[in-house]
Order: sequence, then structure tokens, then C-alpha cells
Amino acid sequence: MNSKAIGLIAAALAAAALGVAVVWAATPLSPHVGAFPLAALAAVGMVLLNAVAFIPAALSQTERYYDLVGAASTLLSTAILLSGAANVSALIFAIPPIVWASRLGVFLARRAHREGDGRFDAIKVRPARFAIAWALQSLWVNLTNLAVTVAIVHPSPPAPGIIEALGLALWAFGFTVEVAADRQKSAFRAAPVNRGRFIDVGLWSVVRHPNYAGEITAWVGLFVAAVPRLHGMGWLAVLSPLFVFLLLRFGSGIPLLEARGQAKWGDAPAYRRYFAEVPRLFPRFVSRRSREAP
Repeated sequence: MNSKAIGLIAAALAAAALGVAVVWAATPLSPHVGAFPLAALAAVGMVLLNAVAFIPAALSQTERYYDLVGAASTLLSTAILLSGAANVSALIFAIPPIVWASRLGVFLARRAHREGDGRFDAIKVRPARFAIAWALQSLWVNLTNLAVTVAIVHPSPPAPGIIEALGLALWAFGFTVEVAADRQKSAFRAAPVNRGRFIDVGLWSVVRHPNYAGEITAWVGLFVAAVPRLHGMGWLAVLSPLFVFLLLRFGSGIPLLEARGQAKWGDAPAYRRYFAEVPRLFPRFVSRRSREAP
């Protein structure tokens, strides 16, 4: 094994450990199982699940189960957390990630089996680089679900009130937008007349990435709902929506998709106009044309 591979493996271990460390730090009041906080054990469980799944994926050089394992990680984490916090408040916070992960996992797994995932073309044949992706997935699950984790393990949560209701309503709105955007894109691609075209109808005519806008909104909503339960280091839960936004806006989401879009349609006047006039994530209340009008 060369020094570069060793460095990549070390980076993978560091990424996985970071997720566990943040969860542990954010949940000082978590119930314990023996000497270990339940929340930290759930975080370790995410790392182990992805590490085990990585082995057959690397041997067969496939990414087809990557997103399914990511969804399963969220479900497993939530189940572990609920095992030590069986109350109505905990259940209220557990339902959204369960619903979200179940829907997104099935959707992405079906798409991966049907189309593959271009993000992994260059790395799935290189085990050390591929390991980074699986380690980052455990980090993604632990940080994304952080607000939910802090809320569920709170030892004496307040009765749900208006803030929780507003946050959950925001989550429901974002989740609905994400589902609707994904369905519109699937229907658009399935129509033979749209073969080779970029989608610019429905929610996709309002913003260029409505599915990501919905996902970001959903996790902001869960953070808002958790606010009455945040104290001290629990405020690290703000990393949940922040991490989702940064990952989608500057990481493996929008930059990769827009690079592919430019490569396929960048010379087409219709695509250049769409790219210039339609906002990236959130709608403009005043159109660019209106602002530029004399």
C-alpha cells in the first residue's frame, strides 16, 4: 500500500471519527448504555454500518447500494436513539427522519440501479478513494441528523409548543417540495419527447434545484423544532442545516450537476437563458428582468 492510499484511509477514518465526536459533544445529557452515551453509540453504529457495506461494494466496484445504506443508516440511528427515549416527544422528532430516509433511500436506490451514479465512476475502482465516500456518508448521517439526535435524547424535554409546530410545518413543506420536484423530474425524463432535454417545467421553472431547496428547508425546519431543547453544547445542532446547505450548495450536489449541465447544454441558447434567469435555490420575489428594466 503506497503513502497516498494510506493518507486516504487516514482521512476516511478522521471523517468518520469527526461525526462521532460532534454527536458525543452535542449530547452531554444523553442516556447511557453502560459507560457510553446512547447518542455516541448510535453515531458509532453509523460508522460500522457504512464500513461493513463498503467491503462488498469495493470488491464488486459498485455504488448501487450506497444511497440505500445511507438511508438505512438514518433509520438505524433513529431506532437506537428511540430505544433509550420512548416518549411522545422523542417519537415526534423521530417520525420526520424516518419518513425522509425511507422515501429518499428507495428513490435513490431505484435510480442508481436504473442509471448508476456518475459521481462514483472514477473512484469506485480505487478502494482507498471509494472508502472516503463511505466515511463521508457516515459523517453526513451523523451531522445531518444532529438536531434530531439532540432533541430525542433530551432527558426532560418541554411539552411541544408553537416553535415545534412551526418547525415541523417547515419540515413538511420542504419535504413536500423535495418529493414533488423528484417526481416531476422522473416524469419529465420518462417522456420520450424529452429525451436529451433539460427540465425547465413545474418547480424546475421556479428554481434550478427545487429538490435541494426542499431538502435544505426540511432540515432547517427540524432544527427550528429542536430549538426549545437546545442548551449549551446542544447548540451544535445548528450544524445540521448548515452542513446540508454547504454540502448541497458547494459539495457533491449543485456544483457537480451544474458542471454536467454546462457540458451537455452549455452551448444551447435556451439553457444559457434558463441558467441566467432562473435562480439556483430559492425563488426571487422580483424577477431579474424587472430589476434590469429602465
